[in-house]
Amino acid sequence: MAKAAEKIREFRAEAKFQRTSPQKVKLILDLIKGLRVEQALNTVHFSTKRMAPVVEKVLRSAIQNAKYVSDEQNLDVDVDNLYVRTAVANEGPRMKRIRPAPMGRAFRYQRRLAHIIVTVAEKKSATAVSAAAESESTPAAKKATKSTKKAAPKTAAKKPAAKKAAK
Repeated sequence: MAKAAEKIREFRAEAKFQRTSPQKVKLILDLIKGLRVEQALNTVHFSTKRMAPVVEKVLRSAIQNAKYVSDEQNLDVDVDNLYVRTAVANEGPRMKRIRPAPMGRAFRYQRRLAHIIVTVAEKKSATAVSAAAESESTPAAKKATKSTKKAAPKTAAKKPAAKKAAK
């Protein structure tokens, strides 16, 4: 039962202050969310977006962080079993710039920056899933499922006869 309660380890990497808008990076990150690491690397590598190499570099860094931490802490992490758990592009500080305009005026515009964060985690193995299923089959878990079944909402009774009588 101790294995079922074991927390799933996450490994992350960040690339801060990237010179692009978060909206453009999110287009790439949405492609790789939830994919296995190998498939995510292939997807990013063959993407034609300008920020794809930066996202690939962050993803590779997260994988290397997983290898390093597993070696340092003597964890049993299978790199082939990793998947992209979260991939986020947050907004960084904006750079205010001025563009010359006609008749001696100036227009302000903003250059956006993005912080890219990629988190990888290990998928649960088949033995961990079966151990979790065994822990759910305890009597306390069965009572909890029975109580949830009793609390299901009932359907409303039809009342068209009362409307006809009122007319």
